[in-house]
Amino acid sequence: MKKIIKSIGVLLIILFSISSVNAETLTERLKKGHKLRLGFGTAIPWAYAGDNGEALGFVNMIAITALEEMGITDYETKVFEWSGLIPGINADRSDMITGGMYILKSRCANIDFSDPIGVFGDAMLVPKGNPQGIYNYADVVRTGAKLVTGAGFNTVEAAKKYGVPESQMLLVEGEVGILAAMKAGRADVAVQTWFGGKEHEEKTNGQFEVTDPSKMPKETMNVVGIGFRKGDDEFRENFNKALAKVMGSPKMMERAGKYGYTKAQLLSDPSMTTEWACNTK
Repeated sequence: MKKIIKSIGVLLIILFSISSVNAETLTERLKKGHKLRLGFGTAIPWAYAGDNGEALGFVNMIAITALEEMGITDYETKVFEWSGLIPGINADRSDMITGGMYILKSRCANIDFSDPIGVFGDAMLVPKGNPQGIYNYADVVRTGAKLVTGAGFNTVEAAKKYGVPESQMLLVEGEVGILAAMKAGRADVAVQTWFGGKEHEEKTNGQFEVTDPSKMPKETMNVVGIGFRKGDDEFRENFNKALAKVMGSPKMMERAGKYGYTKAQLLSDPSMTTEWACNTK
């Protein structure tokens, strides 16, 4: 009996310690020496890890530039599957999601987002020459083509919204899975970000091509933000202040520009705020 009571006591101490850590805000933990952890997947050129685990991609470059403005230069990287990014941050396996997430109502229910870092559109990846003439979701429905996209991507909801039946959809893990499915002939067309499509176009030496995003529904234009745990308001607000100072700056544009980010992605419509996206997307 004494052993049982002792074991229960140890368990309670462990649980109390875990809950105490989770109760601390990110700002408080950083003051105690906690190393900031950037969480992202493998989504070239948005965010991905280099050979030594370093943070690469234009979203990481924007985030790192803002962090430097805050005086934070020490951080580490945590790589996840795309579908594991939100569960990962909520399980305290990362502190920021720098993967390049569209700000969506469904995601806002689980995490908080920074101010937008840009506006982006999706596109279709098709075989060279686009033999079936697929430019948008309506064309997918019309042709009966098999559409592949990433599990957890915003495009899953969009495809369903525009009438693509589940029988025509193939969900895989992230950008790597999308390209693998297309190469293997398991899908006729992929839908992903325009940036992701361009990367796949280049990787395959023209075996596939990316369509014009302007031929997609206008409602599919989205804003991207950096993700934070709910409760880390102080850090997120300070990050937003730093972000406002560096957005569009020569330093930020030079860093992010190496990965294809241009002035065209800078937010020009002041109404496209995080609050707007959380309420309408």
